[in-house]
Amino acid sequence: MSAASFYGSIPVFRGFSSLMDPALYAPLPDDWSVGVADIVDSTKAIAAQRYKAVNMAGAAVIGAVTNALEGREFPFVFGGDGASFAVAPRDLELARGALAATATWVREDLDLGMRVALVPVSAIRAQGLDVRVARFGPSANLSYAMFSGGGLAWADAAMKRGDFAIPEAPAGTQPDLSGLSCRFEVIPAARGLILSVLVMPTQGADPRAFRKVIEDVIQLVERSPDAGRPVPPQGPPLTWPPQGLDYEARTKRGGPLLARRAGVLAYTLFVYLIMRFDLNVGGFVPKRYTRQVVENSDFRKYDDGLRMILDCTPELERALSDRLAAAARDGIVRYGLYQQDAAMMTCFTPSALRSDHVHFIDGARGGYASAATALKAMIAGAS
Repeated sequence: MSAASFYGSIPVFRGFSSLMDPALYAPLPDDWSVGVADIVDSTKAIAAQRYKAVNMAGAAVIGAVTNALEGREFPFVFGGDGASFAVAPRDLELARGALAATATWVREDLDLGMRVALVPVSAIRAQGLDVRVARFGPSANLSYAMFSGGGLAWADAAMKRGDFAIPEAPAGTQPDLSGLSCRFEVIPAARGLILSVLVMPTQGADPRAFRKVIEDVIQLVERSPDAGRPVPPQGPPLTWPPQGLDYEARTKRGGPLLARRAGVLAYTLFVYLIMRFDLNVGGFVPKRYTRQVVENSDFRKYDDGLRMILDCTPELERALSDRLAAAARDGIVRYGLYQQDAAMMTCFTPSALRSDHVHFIDGARGGYASAATALKAMIAGAS
């Protein structure tokens, strides 16, 4: 097996409750690299209620790298205000160019600062850490990457120190963001509240104790209806013109922004009418696509820590908070929880005729970034 075909060779697991089984994770080849990106001062952007811009920036990293790799499968994870991924040596320079261009686009079109870095796996292993990857299949349509080993968290911290940094591309450089959109409206909580959950191990925590905590948390969630999925069975709300019109126009290449906005306005009207009146057009079946949107929603993941966006009852929030507080007192975890009234979806759909379109979920009023702020406050308080 070549290193390039490594990721595709990993078996897909289906039950999220088995997430912490070490046997599901395979070590990345030593000559691969880990890409990391995040928004500088995302807390300020969230305070200014720029939730959609922050999410669009994080999803843009994944969209740009996917398009640069011409659709070749690679492991990635969306973090709300950033993203992480891994690439084989053959794709390293393509990923570097996509990251540099995305950082420029994020600054020029979204008025946000983005840090980007590429970290060799060998450099991570030199720290005594690892990067191991699994493939979770939320549906038969696609799979998402899960990361363990501590290496991703170390790479993120290295990026924030300025190590392995990639400079921005020249002004005016635009990545290929084809397929990136945010046409759906925010998704109101149906069970009481939308809860952003972020759980990380404390430094030196017993891996078995940490695994038990994560399994307990997942078990609590699995008992709730639809495992807390924040996207309703009928799909997220769709109106016209979409709230994300301006952001989607900025993802387009060529021509003045006004013309791009007019083009997106016309196209989204066409899509809205097809969806609104359930019209089958050229192989596109609205009901099937909506079902796939629900199934393909990326609302829970693991990247050296557990991330979830849950539609849950206040009772479930209290049960999760109590379990995590006990684990924190025992020195096993640090965590952040953040409550809001709605969730948000950012979509990457290279082709609406394929079933593997990806839909990234975050809280609509701060989400993962606010949960991370709460986690950092806990760490600061502990130290």
